[in-house]
Amino acid sequence: MSQAEESHQRRLARNLNELLQELRVAQAGVQILFGFLLSIAFTERYAGADAYVRVTHLITVLFAACAVALLTAPASWHRILFRRGKREDVIEVANRYAILGLACLAVAMTGTILVLGEVIVGGWAGIALGGFAALFFGTLWFVLPWRERGRKSTGVEADEDGEDRLE
Repeated sequence: MSQAEESHQRRLARNLNELLQELRVAQAGVQILFGFLLSIAFTERYAGADAYVRVTHLITVLFAACAVALLTAPASWHRILFRRGKREDVIEVANRYAILGLACLAVAMTGTILVLGEVIVGGWAGIALGGFAALFFGTLWFVLPWRERGRKSTGVEADEDGEDRLE
């Protein structure tokens, strides 16, 4: 293996390790949220909830389940394709799954806040809390990073592999 190819492989290994580390953080949060959402259905207060709360809760649970699936899938891809020369493919797919998983997690978090807002304060205040949560997660997790991605960087340039390096 040439030195350039070895360097490329090291970079891929580092990228994959960084991605898997990031996913560990998100996985823990989404799994805790998923458990919380499941437990709600077994409370006395939930038994008396109206159809709006129940449907919102179900949709929220489904988005949380999708987030769990998408955020844990890269570990499965890595394990199944381990030592098959597919690291670059795993990174590409894992990156897409991570973004989709975070989008599902944002919807699940928004739904959770909406359900809690509806049960605790009800009406427009509950809807406003849900709307604020959607705006908050959407802006913090997606709008700001994508806006930054489109900006010209100063002092840092991406090399041929897309890695940041100082000029």
